[in-house]
Amino acid sequence: MTQRIPQTSQSDPELTGVRNFRDVGGLPTTDGRKVKSGRLFRSGHLAHATETGAEFLGSLGLHTVFDFRNGADHALEGPDVELPGVRNVNIPLSDPADGREFWKMVRDGELAQLHEVLGDGKAAERMTRSYRGIIRTRTAEHSRVLHALAEDSVPALMHCAAGKDRAGLSIAVTLLALGVEREAIVTDYLESNAPHNRYRVRRSSDAAEARTPEVMELLAPLFDARAQYLTAAFETIDEEWGGVERYLAEGLGLAPETLDRLRDRLLD
Repeated sequence: MTQRIPQTSQSDPELTGVRNFRDVGGLPTTDGRKVKSGRLFRSGHLAHATETGAEFLGSLGLHTVFDFRNGADHALEGPDVELPGVRNVNIPLSDPADGREFWKMVRDGELAQLHEVLGDGKAAERMTRSYRGIIRTRTAEHSRVLHALAEDSVPALMHCAAGKDRAGLSIAVTLLALGVEREAIVTDYLESNAPHNRYRVRRSSDAAEARTPEVMELLAPLFDARAQYLTAAFETIDEEWGGVERYLAEGLGLAPETLDRLRDRLLD
């Protein structure tokens, strides 16, 4: 999403200038294992990390940062801070709420215009449709991430702009490959709703009427992490491939030995 205001994380005082950061370690798999702590992280973008924040990130021993932002995000927010010895891999994915004209309308639009485009469930439908589309069409990108993790890219951090949608889906796909329970994946995803994790849209007008409860309610589906979005992604996997096993093998081209390496690297 565009025009976000970076704010300091309240969950990690040392990680200033980065939002929505967390370690996904500890999540349970269906066969009784757990994701290793300190191996897989997720966050919003790193472009505004302070010196203290960069030191914190440097202390994690990261091998690779996967940045799923596109060119428009980079133009708006800037490149990630440089972390010595850490490889930065940019794999652009489409923002689920992307579209220059759409965001111009969000920033500048009046209530009637916003209601026409976002009201009556249209905003949530847009997000759900986009989540389904990313799963269906971005198999090459998700395959690239999982193959990299299986080979040499751990510990890794995945981020997009807000750390909710593109990073959220990429983390979800990774966790599915590890055999993490779907309920646990959804629970982690929903942590992006915590007040200290969220981003806000900056509207062109600072007038009070631009931030009325009605306006903010219309915009909420774009900025919420909603279980229905991630559930729609899971449903797409089931509908298109008949389940996770075929999705991983046929959709993402993961051989059994690659999956074994991935799980050995990331699971206790």
